[in-house]
Amino acid sequence: MIRVLGLVTARGGSKGIPHKNLAPLLGRPLLAWTADAALRAHNLARVVLSTDDVSIAEVGRALGLEVPFLRPPELARDDTPTLPVLQDVVRNLEAAGEEYDAVFTLQPTNPLRLPSDIDGAIGLLERTGADSVIGVTPVGDWHPARMKAIEPSGRVIDPPFAEAFEGQPRQTLPQLYLREGSVYVTRRDVLMVRGSIKGDDCRAWIIPEERALNIDTPFDLWLAEQMLRRLRESG
Repeated sequence: MIRVLGLVTARGGSKGIPHKNLAPLLGRPLLAWTADAALRAHNLARVVLSTDDVSIAEVGRALGLEVPFLRPPELARDDTPTLPVLQDVVRNLEAAGEEYDAVFTLQPTNPLRLPSDIDGAIGLLERTGADSVIGVTPVGDWHPARMKAIEPSGRVIDPPFAEAFEGQPRQTLPQLYLREGSVYVTRRDVLMVRGSIKGDDCRAWIIPEERALNIDTPFDLWLAEQMLRRLRESG
C-alpha cells in the first residue's frame, strides 16, 4: 500500500460564512465532519491540518488532527491557490524526514465525505497507477446541453456547445460529471515536480448526488443539516 498523507486545509478567512470552518453543523464544528472521516479511514498514514488560524488549530487538535506548524499568512489569502498550500506542507514534512507517496487533500467544506470514499479513492490510485483521483458527481438535470445564454437584448439563445443537443430527450444526452470537491488524492511527484494537482492521468471517484455538497453559503450549511439528518435516518 502506498503511503498517503491526509491534509486538511482550513484557513481562517471566509466571506460567505464568517469563520466557516468552525461554523456549527448539527452541534459540531464543520471541521469535525472531515476530521472524523479522515481519522476513521484505514489508508491514511497521517492526518495533518494546514491553517493560519490559531483557533482552528486548537479545535483541530481537540478533534485529533495534528498541527505541526501554522500556515504562513501569504498562503492564506482569498486568492491563494490550493497547490502552493499543499507544496508548503510537503516541503516542511520532508525537511523533518517524512516522506509520502501521495497527498489526499481534505476540504472541511465537504462534510458528507465517508471514510470509504477516502480508502476507495486511494485504492483506485494504487490499482491504476494514475497521477490522481478526484471526486465527481453526475450533473443530472444541470447538463450543459440544457444551458441557455441571454443576449444584451434579452433574447434567449443556445450556447455553441448546446446547439448540437437541442431537442434531444434527457435520457439520450452523454453522461457528464461535475467536480465536487470531497476527493483529491495526488501523487507526490505530480504535486512537487510537475506542479499539478491532477496531472495527465486523472481518474474519477463518483460521489452520489445525495452526498455531493460544498459549503459556501448559509443555505449550503442548512442543506447539509437536512442531508445529514436524512443519511442518519436511512442508516
